[in-house]
Amino acid sequence: MDSFASIFQRAAERKGGEAALLALLPKAKTSAALQRAKDNVYLAEMTKCVFRSGFVWKIIENKWSGFEAAFHQFDVATCAMMSDEEQETLTQDTQIVRHAKKIRSVPRNASFILDVRDTHGSFGAYLATWPADDIFGLWDDLKRRGDRLGGQTGRYFLRFVGKDTPMFSKDVVKALVAQKVIDKEPTSKKALQQAQAAFNTWSQESGRSLCEISRVLACSV
Repeated sequence: MDSFASIFQRAAERKGGEAALLALLPKAKTSAALQRAKDNVYLAEMTKCVFRSGFVWKIIENKWSGFEAAFHQFDVATCAMMSDEEQETLTQDTQIVRHAKKIRSVPRNASFILDVRDTHGSFGAYLATWPADDIFGLWDDLKRRGDRLGGQTGRYFLRFVGKDTPMFSKDVVKALVAQKVIDKEPTSKKALQQAQAAFNTWSQESGRSLCEISRVLACSV
């Protein structure tokens, strides 16, 4: 496995120099900023990511005011109490995308947030205190406890709310394979642990965040 410095240099050469590469790097929010965000903001982003999955993102954006009205401005307690009848009614609501399983994910994810609130005080505190050296553990927790938050959906959710996380784009996976960290897109627990160890090593070496390392890897191939 190459040093991060050499990977960074290769990525900079491919992108036209260090300044050009640095301009492409995403920034994660601070722990304080994650904790300041209200729980309805997190439920709204979960919903947006769930409905975007396998769909045209622009359509979700164009209908978003309809989603806000249908789901009570994403008030967590209200959404968690949505009746089966109300959910069924929404499957006929043309203001939103009428996908029954995704509609049902909203009250389920609201309940997930309420469970987290009981133990952490807020969903933002849960995200803020989850250690970066076990970020794939957070991916698994979202998948197990949330609804339709596995795979890329959960990762996009974390990235969009500002939690530091890598992304497994095709180029990132290609770079990790080239570094002999994994041999294909990691799905098994063992492969994810290997990827986590590599990200931890590069982070300790460089002082850079996981999302920065992810983007540099993508730019290096």
